[in-house]
Amino acid sequence: MRLAASLLVVLAVAAEGGSPVAQAPLPGASGLLLVANKGDHTLGIIDPVAGKQVATVEESGVTGHEVIASPDGRTAYVPIYGDSGVGRPGSDGRTMDVVDIASRRRVAIVDFGRPERPHHGAFGPDGRLYVTTELTNTITVIDPKTHQVVDRIPTGQPESHMLALTRDGKRAYTSNAHAGTVSAIDLVAKKVIATIPISAYAQRIALSVDDRWAFTADQTKPELAVIDTATHQVRHRVALPGRAYGTAPTPDGRFLVVALINVNKVGLLDLQSMQLAKTLDVPKAPQYVVVRPDGRVAYVSCDASRQVAVVDLAAFKVERLIDAGPLADGLAWAASAR
Repeated sequence: MRLAASLLVVLAVAAEGGSPVAQAPLPGASGLLLVANKGDHTLGIIDPVAGKQVATVEESGVTGHEVIASPDGRTAYVPIYGDSGVGRPGSDGRTMDVVDIASRRRVAIVDFGRPERPHHGAFGPDGRLYVTTELTNTITVIDPKTHQVVDRIPTGQPESHMLALTRDGKRAYTSNAHAGTVSAIDLVAKKVIATIPISAYAQRIALSVDDRWAFTADQTKPELAVIDTATHQVRHRVALPGRAYGTAPTPDGRFLVVALINVNKVGLLDLQSMQLAKTLDVPKAPQYVVVRPDGRVAYVSCDASRQVAVVDLAAFKVERLIDAGPLADGLAWAASAR
């Protein structure tokens, strides 16, 4: 009955001009997709089965670029960055919204204690939340039980914009935007162990599922830098048909999904050959990539179109487009929130 009901919802959405694909969803969509809508300063909550944004939660400030989901899928965290772009003048955020996903309301605000431009975060296996704080060249550590700052770890570089954590939680990597570097950080010793030069401007960062490779996007040329995490050296520079932005590995470790922001495409990088295997057209300005935990679907936020592209990774085609908010950017998968 639930599958039949879901199919009726999808058909109804299509009839009203929503998703153009009137079909049952791929199995495994047991969760909710969260999206940071920069244009109207809201957290969007998307039901991937219905194929639509079902709720928005107004942010407490202007504005959140990214969103983090708690491991249990119950809570969303939205760092309030400010009204500027990275490295540009503007307001300097110092807080982070805590949103209960089920009730769709903000339940707390984390105060970083000073202007920080908090931006991107990830949960470690220790249950703590690690958030890049650009203005102080740090990763700030939050206890999600108390909503308090419990540690600050230096990155050694300005504009530490994006963050990736190894699976054991012992190491962090930050992309340092206009410094054009990546910092490798020992989280146990709380110190930088390597600063890896990339280019004049780097963006976004991701790790392979085995933590062997770190990937960051050169913003001065259409190229992806692939860092060997054992040596902290750039091992490969992968030529691309357009400038890369967000990336995410597939759970089987075979591929990296790459948003190509200036050519409106998504690419699939073969991690054995380090060659781009396929590309696919998506709406304008693809930003952020989340691969669903079952590995069947990638979600790609498309900033300029107010949409999220749902990419069937087996067929490598756009299964549907889901309307989000204006300037849809950061995404997170709340795995058990349904």
